Amino acid sequence: MIAESAMLPVQAAVYARLTGDAQLMALIRGVFDFVLEPDSYPYVVIGEAIETPDNRHGGFGRQTVITLHVWTQAEGHGPGLQIAERVTELLDHQPLNVEPLKHIVTRFEFSQALTDPEPPGNIRHVVLRYRIVTEQH
Repeated sequence: MIAESAMLPVQAAVYARLTGDAQLMALIRGVFDFVLEPDSYPYVVIGEAIETPDNRHGGFGRQTVITLHVWTQAEGHGPGLQIAERVTELLDHQPLNVEPLKHIVTRFEFSQALTDPEPPGNIRHVVLRYRIVTEQH
């Protein structure tokens, strides 16, 4: 048996979970893994990921730490934090379909609200990080 990377299945599972939720999609323009220059806000970007082994005797596992970015154009952080709260409701300790792997747990790690310093100064950014533990069947 060869250890399989979890990064792509995790990204696909997170994308499916987020885009499959009508409540979240009513709050945002979309979920992306790449945005050139945004023409409209708000949106969520599936960003960076770090994968580390989480093996056990007789089996392979992975811990994938994935970072999501909520981008809004608003006078304050309220809209971005509302979106971030819904994202966390959808992911934290919720089952994910990460086929061909087995999902063990998803844990919320942190969030950080930021203001983009570039003019016009009304771009808000919330960084969210989740740890997703998987193992091979």
